[in-house]
Amino acid sequence: QKNNPGDPMHVAVLGAGVVGVTTAHFLAEAGHEVTIVDRAPGVARECSAANGAQLSYSYTEVMASPSFLLRLPGLVAGTDAAIRFRPPINANLVRWGLAFLGQCTRRSAAANTRANLQLAVRSAQLLRDIRTQLRADFHYREAGKLILLGTQREVDDARRACDVKAELGVRANVISMEEATDIEPAIGAMPGPYAGAVYSPGDDVGDSREFTALLAERLEQKHAARFLFDTRITGLVREGNAILGVRTAAGDIEADAVVVCLGAWSPVVLGEVGIRLLVTPARGYSLTLPPGRTLPTASVTDFGRRFVIARLGEKARIAGYADFVGFSTRKDAVRLERLIATARAAAPEAADSAHADNHAWGGYRPLTPNGRPIVGGTSLDGLYVNTGHGTLGWTLACASAEQLVDAIAPYVHSYRKDRTAMPATTAEPSSSVST
Repeated sequence: QKNNPGDPMHVAVLGAGVVGVTTAHFLAEAGHEVTIVDRAPGVARECSAANGAQLSYSYTEVMASPSFLLRLPGLVAGTDAAIRFRPPINANLVRWGLAFLGQCTRRSAAANTRANLQLAVRSAQLLRDIRTQLRADFHYREAGKLILLGTQREVDDARRACDVKAELGVRANVISMEEATDIEPAIGAMPGPYAGAVYSPGDDVGDSREFTALLAERLEQKHAARFLFDTRITGLVREGNAILGVRTAAGDIEADAVVVCLGAWSPVVLGEVGIRLLVTPARGYSLTLPPGRTLPTASVTDFGRRFVIARLGEKARIAGYADFVGFSTRKDAVRLERLIATARAAAPEAADSAHADNHAWGGYRPLTPNGRPIVGGTSLDGLYVNTGHGTLGWTLACASAEQLVDAIAPYVHSYRKDRTAMPATTAEPSSSVST
């Protein structure tokens, strides 16, 4: 049986993190039927579960930069506390590493930062619109952001970055520590030493997991979206140069288009159909603790130590680090202890770091060589990607979802719904959104 030409297109979105669910939302708002597939028992169980909570609209600096090259000796020697580099060496990592080094020029870093900044500005507008559609909030606050800089070199680099941001109308200014303390008195309890700071009044905070859950609920109620949880993706259904659906352990799912939003796992699924994606996992960690005596109201980033502090309701979220260890979790306990120690040393009164239940978390950020997400079509008809956001998945989710819908539009217009139904079973949807 063939679909009628007037039927909405059915899109399978792989991944129920903040990027996947936001992508599904924008597709549904554009009139498409959506099915979201994830191996987890609910939404936002991986990288979106407990990230740094910062909506860093003005802080889109990419990792690949001349300043990062200065950290390479410490990485190789294992003396860099904030970044651990012990990945399994393979051809894909070598290709990724060479591409990354090629981006570590001042010109490339500025261009990549500018591209992310443009996405971030748009994402801020879109998220504020979506907030009005949700039945509840997600600890969203217009908090402002302070980035604390430890050296004069970092201050000089930040000043150049702020000049780029000013060209796009983004407010971010290098200020003295005296000025920073006037803005956020709580950082007076952070011993540093710091050489200066960047203040961005337009940056916000919010709980990405709660946002994803609320958006998923809206997708079910308004658009009758299907969520297939506890569903392991085993491959894609391909016929010639076209993707016709998704293979899962529970059966095949027919789809007019498939969007891969699987974060660091995206290259695995795409590689099986010959699509090579330069995305590598960078593991980060977080703790969620009761507030201390001087928990900042603004979100705070310690640039040198690579950790952040944000207030989420009545809790403190401390997050940080970037570990290149493949998909290993073997050193998680050690890294989390180091994160606690870093927080105690750098912000001793911001949170109750001795609390027994610290909600420790680790997640894999999907990092591209240039630090920019990969959004759009592939060489196969009906196959699209929205992945590779690195540490900016929460910040860029709305804008990259909008980009994906724009990218898929020409395919929708040219699509002639003349496929016959596949001779396969279809996985049953879960009864409700699990959070």
